[in-house]
Amino acid sequence: MRTLLLGIVMLITCGAGAQTNIVRIEAKEIPNRLAFYALNESEKDLDVKLTIKGSNFRQSRAKPRFVRVPASSKVHMKTVVVLRGKKPVYTYDLVVNDSLSNRALRKESTPIKIKPKKNIIVYIPENCSGCDSLSVELANGRYLFTEHNLIERPEIKEQLGRSFANRVNLDSLQTPIVNLGGRLFTKITNYEELLAELQKD
Repeated sequence: MRTLLLGIVMLITCGAGAQTNIVRIEAKEIPNRLAFYALNESEKDLDVKLTIKGSNFRQSRAKPRFVRVPASSKVHMKTVVVLRGKKPVYTYDLVVNDSLSNRALRKESTPIKIKPKKNIIVYIPENCSGCDSLSVELANGRYLFTEHNLIERPEIKEQLGRSFANRVNLDSLQTPIVNLGGRLFTKITNYEELLAELQKD
């Protein structure tokens, strides 16, 4: 089984206040078939319509319809049947609408991680008593993040010490050090506080 990440061939946004939204298409090879998925990497629900054209495969003749793809999620759009002994050749058009319609199909969705508006890096001090809960919440949340244990990364600990101009005793911290878009925080104790800082300009 192989998964292919495909770029966008056509992207259209509609509706009042529409903005450019990025939806990636993933093609997954399964025995004698090719399944297409839409990955919504934005923070808002979108209606997506996918049209496949090409040769060496069969597909339903039904007219493509908009499918609701929730924020930060992956939804199966359609599957084509590959002709025996052939390699499918195809192009596709993608229409994305942020003006949601009640007529859009609802399908099962799978949560995915998306890139936040500011990069999230969490540094775990040696004596951090509140780091585990934040790490778990980040792992279960929608955003991509990076985590470093300072015991295992002494070179990063040294860099952080210089960043704080040695005004902060890293070994005494009982809260994580959070880097949001290049700004360091030592008083973020939970996921809600992190999200609040993340949304600030």
